[in-house]
Amino acid sequence: MNQDTICAIATAQGGAIGSIRVSGPDAISITSRIFTPAKSGKTLTESKPYTLTFGRIYDGGEIIDEVLVSLFRSPHSYTGEDCTEITCHGSSYILQRVMQLLIHQGCRMAQPGEYTQRAFLNGKMDLSQAEAVADLIASSSVVTHRLAMSQMRGGFSKELADLRNQLLHFTSLIELELDFSDHEELEFADRTELCQLADNIEAVISGLVHSFSVGNVIKNGVPVAIIGETNAGKSTLLNALLNEDKAIVSDIHGTTRDVIEDTVNMGGVTFRFIDTAGIRETNDTIESLGIERTFQKLEQAEIVLWMVDATDAASQINQLSKQILPRCEGKHLILVFNKADLMTDASSVVPAGFPDNVQSIALSAKRRTNIDELQQILVSAANLPSVTQNDVIVTNVRHYEALTHALEAIKRVQEGLRSNLSGDFVSQDIRECIFHLNDIAGEVTNDMVLRNIFEHFCIGK
Repeated sequence: MNQDTICAIATAQGGAIGSIRVSGPDAISITSRIFTPAKSGKTLTESKPYTLTFGRIYDGGEIIDEVLVSLFRSPHSYTGEDCTEITCHGSSYILQRVMQLLIHQGCRMAQPGEYTQRAFLNGKMDLSQAEAVADLIASSSVVTHRLAMSQMRGGFSKELADLRNQLLHFTSLIELELDFSDHEELEFADRTELCQLADNIEAVISGLVHSFSVGNVIKNGVPVAIIGETNAGKSTLLNALLNEDKAIVSDIHGTTRDVIEDTVNMGGVTFRFIDTAGIRETNDTIESLGIERTFQKLEQAEIVLWMVDATDAASQINQLSKQILPRCEGKHLILVFNKADLMTDASSVVPAGFPDNVQSIALSAKRRTNIDELQQILVSAANLPSVTQNDVIVTNVRHYEALTHALEAIKRVQEGLRSNLSGDFVSQDIRECIFHLNDIAGEVTNDMVLRNIFEHFCIGK
């Protein structure tokens, strides 16, 4: 497949400018067959790399468009291959005509993620950096952008390389002893130093594993469940927070029967709001399933907004406390007194003995009063650490699983050293740890894993 020359539209439809990327051994010659420079002289195949040439795309004698062609020569390109980028007007007709011409001249339509996959296969980046490209495209906040940039620039790769180098040095000392096992007086690896080195490596890997809890929240959004009785105003609040009519709002009880989710960025933090079915006694089978899902989402949430109708607050709190409070242990619970415009002091109905760490706010979701104050409370409750482009935080599930296996292996190494286990067994555990770290960088990854990773990329990247 790497011998094919591929092409794809790399820009979204609807813009004034469109871009087509061509990569492969015949990228420059194929492009030159349909492109004529405006100035006579050097053809595209004779042009120097990193040049921009103005000219026209022709189909026979017909001018398709006036374009700019960027030229990159192997290995100094994104994919490591000869590449051209054709920048034309953003008309879908023009873009499709140029694509047809390229394919007619010998190009093949690129598959999703094939440009980045070629960059990985040609050694321009390791697999963790390639995966960061997709994260960078999907970044929706300053924090997700910084993490993706750090990983794409090799921050995570450098951390892994340092660990691998230490482990390789570690196992080389032990295996050297095995080579001279007939000479019992020789000891190349001081066990005290090896124990200290293993402890240091374990601490680094453990820190990366534990960072996933934060990284996953940063990448996918802080999960916030909106719960409460029917008609408490949950869907109205969701619409107010999202600033759109996402959920159906009605005076009829039990309108929301399934979970509705959407994300929004507030104060640089992405929140994933989950509007749930109202909790009440019901004989309706579908509504009962929705209520069951409400409790499932409540378990998954990190922040819980308990919506209470301020005009009937005491009754609703008393009825649902036994169902809600036990499920909110370890979570940030916020009591939201809705329809507060109909009450003088809604907060006074919080019953005595209620947990001290529970925050409360009175608002009107319908009139959108105090929504800004609720957003500030949510940003504060998220309590995400400040992130720079130098921070290494794991956000990828595949990386997390590999690091978890590496952590298990290095812990076996620690245990083996403390119990004076034979060097060949210790060495095997060290090599297993290295194997899982290499898996993240893509040094031992099979074709199926690569397909699963790159098929989720957008075409043109």
